[in-house]
Amino acid sequence: MNKISSQSFDVKTIFLLFFIVFVTIAASMLFVKMSITLAIAITIGVILAIVSFINAELALYILIISMLLGPQFLVGGAELVPGRGRAGITLRFDDFILLVIGLSWFFKTAINKELGLFADTPLNRGIGFYFAICLISTLIGYLMGRMKGLTGIFFVLKYFEYFIVYFMAVNHIKEKKQIERFLVTILVVCFIVCLVAVYQIPSGGRVSAPFEGEGAGEPNTLGGYLVLMMSIAMGLLLNYGTKKQKSYLGILLFFIVIALAATLSRSSWISLGPMFLALIYFNKKKAVIIIPLAVIIMISSFIIPENVKQRALYTVAQPAEEGQIVIGKTRIDTSTSARLASWKMVLTSDFLKQPIIGYGITGYHFLDAQYPRVLAETGLVGLFIFIYLLRTIYINARNVYRNTIDPLYKGLTVGYLAGFWAMITHGIGSNTFIIVRIMEPFWFLTAMVIMIPVLSEADEEKIKAELPIR
Repeated sequence: MNKISSQSFDVKTIFLLFFIVFVTIAASMLFVKMSITLAIAITIGVILAIVSFINAELALYILIISMLLGPQFLVGGAELVPGRGRAGITLRFDDFILLVIGLSWFFKTAINKELGLFADTPLNRGIGFYFAICLISTLIGYLMGRMKGLTGIFFVLKYFEYFIVYFMAVNHIKEKKQIERFLVTILVVCFIVCLVAVYQIPSGGRVSAPFEGEGAGEPNTLGGYLVLMMSIAMGLLLNYGTKKQKSYLGILLFFIVIALAATLSRSSWISLGPMFLALIYFNKKKAVIIIPLAVIIMISSFIIPENVKQRALYTVAQPAEEGQIVIGKTRIDTSTSARLASWKMVLTSDFLKQPIIGYGITGYHFLDAQYPRVLAETGLVGLFIFIYLLRTIYINARNVYRNTIDPLYKGLTVGYLAGFWAMITHGIGSNTFIIVRIMEPFWFLTAMVIMIPVLSEADEEKIKAELPIR
């Protein structure tokens, strides 16, 4: 008689088998009553959940791809309600993916207590405080009737979504090779985005990111994303890689420049200034940046397309229209005038009515500028915490750069620091730090930078352990 061996069964495998059987039975009973679209969506969700449970890293690759290459749609319309913000909210395919991956991760940590839900990082306090003030100000604003329906709550949840991206990446990054693979994926996605943008150029309009929906294109969003990716690519080009890898980065930068020019986004172009200044400041070989940049500036009038020149001059060359602000004898275009007017209205009038915690998220009318929006929606408390969070990010990234000697880490951190200051500048004329297509890559990159000291320490301990004992 054969005895059953005392082999221990893998609890996760058993659970997974039961889960698959349960899902199969439930699907056979429910799918016959569903539409094809809903059935496909549920099937994709289940597959993603299983993939996330088994291989979280693979799920993160899917998330990186969907950040820029996933479609989006509006729920509840996109009209503006005077004094109350937007009546609808934009949902995207990566919202769905992130929800599935996030729930799978939470469920996995519930089974395996050793994994931990939120890793302890230097940014946890700032993230927690900022999310708390957004939620508190929005709940109070909702109770006071400053917003329509639950739109504000949904927006707060989307802000929290960015932090989930950060914590999921932090929890799963365990070695340097993962950093390399994630960076390659991010840059390949950027290259595809650039190709799509270049494909749009012959249409004659401003280019935007893929799959934004008819009439929903946001060239300024694409511009901000491209500047961030340009920063990372340049940081790597200056500090890391073989000649072949540098040639790939050069090709990517060429397409980024073309796509960025075609966005006609002035906020994005302006943010290039701080980006290059940061690259010059943090790189030891400053001449490698300064000399080519000086040459490009000198010949720029001969190589820049006419529509780009006109767009750059449009700020002070727009024909006279109602709503323009006149400074001295110079007329400022209506778009810039509207932003300046919103800054003035918030700082000199509306902010004073709700100075402590603001009107709540979407409780104030739409503002296309990050800092007055933070002040109006979350008050002085929210603005202080927001600045504290940004300062914490910068200090940690700067310290990582100063303390690392690894070429990959050096290139990533210097590129990130340049991109950070570019996004700070971009936020003057755009809601940069709440735009999904910019913030999801930004927070994923933030997670990689924050994890560098942990990985470096682990590598040092591994090397010491492998040394022969004398």
